[in-house]
Amino acid sequence: MSETAAVGTSPATGYPEPCAADCAEHAEHRQMVLGPDGNLYPAPVYPEPKNGPVRRVFRKIATGPLGPLALLLCAALPVWYVLANNPTDDQPDLGACAFKLVTGFDCPGCGGTRALWYLLHGDLPEAARYHAIAVFAAPFIVYMYLSWAWRTWFPNARLKLPKLAFGPNTISVFLAVWGVFWVVRNLPWAPFTGLYV
Repeated sequence: MSETAAVGTSPATGYPEPCAADCAEHAEHRQMVLGPDGNLYPAPVYPEPKNGPVRRVFRKIATGPLGPLALLLCAALPVWYVLANNPTDDQPDLGACAFKLVTGFDCPGCGGTRALWYLLHGDLPEAARYHAIAVFAAPFIVYMYLSWAWRTWFPNARLKLPKLAFGPNTISVFLAVWGVFWVVRNLPWAPFTGLYV
């Protein structure tokens, strides 16, 4: 394939004129893409999305005092649904995990709904039996929400809840532990069979 376009060739549909990789005219383009005709073209520059009315409304909600209320409503709906439909009974009201139906294995989230049910009813050991990682993460998620809501609603308050933020290493370790938990809970030998849901 040629790195430079032949003189007089027309560009592929939707592409600007082809150019050489060291083309001075397109020096601001740091990346070149290979077109369907085999020529190199400057990578497209995507414009910043316009700040339209819908985006402005969502930004005001996310950064204003309605943000914590909106997120609380989003969390309250599934909590209400879990409380209204007991996932620990034999009724199929919540449906089955598609991954488990297809593969026969627990997915990384299997047991999370039942763990939430038991957490909401104060049964920590049974909640951990269904999904230990979710039970471990729950207090951090609740604290992060409360800290954010407090800072949003009371920015000048004397009492400041420290912001809890996790770096990439912490998140990577958490995801790795979750991955190991997923594999271990599907092993068919004792004591791992106790984690099977």
